[in-house]
Amino acid sequence: MHRIRAITLDLDDTLWEIGPVITRAEGKLWSWLSERYPRITQSYTAEQAYELRVEAMEKYRDRSHDFRFMRQMVLGHMAESVGYSADLVDDAFAVFDKARNEVELFSDVVPGLEILAEHFSLIAVTNGNANLGTIGIRHLFHDVVTAVDVGSAKPAQPIFLEAVSRAGVGVEETLHVGDHPEIDIGGAQEAGLRTAWMNRNGDGWPEHVAPPDAVVSTVAELVAILEPAIAMRNSGAANE
Repeated sequence: MHRIRAITLDLDDTLWEIGPVITRAEGKLWSWLSERYPRITQSYTAEQAYELRVEAMEKYRDRSHDFRFMRQMVLGHMAESVGYSADLVDDAFAVFDKARNEVELFSDVVPGLEILAEHFSLIAVTNGNANLGTIGIRHLFHDVVTAVDVGSAKPAQPIFLEAVSRAGVGVEETLHVGDHPEIDIGGAQEAGLRTAWMNRNGDGWPEHVAPPDAVVSTVAELVAILEPAIAMRNSGAANE
């Protein structure tokens, strides 16, 4: 790990738990629709809305990486099917989006990122719609690369390679950190990056995926395994 100069970081379930956030956001959206556009919630259940998103992802495969587009398409379809204008979509999505960005960072995240940001280029790499400015940690990242930016989602190589390009380093000098064995670790390995699995729950590693270079359960542990790289960078700075 002593050659690492940049770190690409997954967000959902790596820096915060996403499941409860999405559940709460969808609940707030459904309540908002029920109050203002009741024919939608009278005609559809939340489960049916999810099934419509699955169908939309199949229909618009070239946009399947764009979760915002998929949700907006479904909202527009439901609205028009019960006699409302699709003009409500932007306001409805804003309700969901606001709640989706009300996340609770794991306690180790900010202290750890503050240390890492002093020594490495940090690039957020996400398939989702998290807004780091709203969440309050954008200042700790050199850049943010999303699936919408690149036109493809993890585990495809382009999103990883775009992050490496923005960091201005080589793939062998970049460490990707994420929680998902296939989407994060497997994808980053295929793109040539070093990898660290963020395993906060003590899960077992799947045998069909090559093991990561490191396993950590907190950002503090990530800082610890990168101490050789930090020492090398500090040594280089002192010799300049």
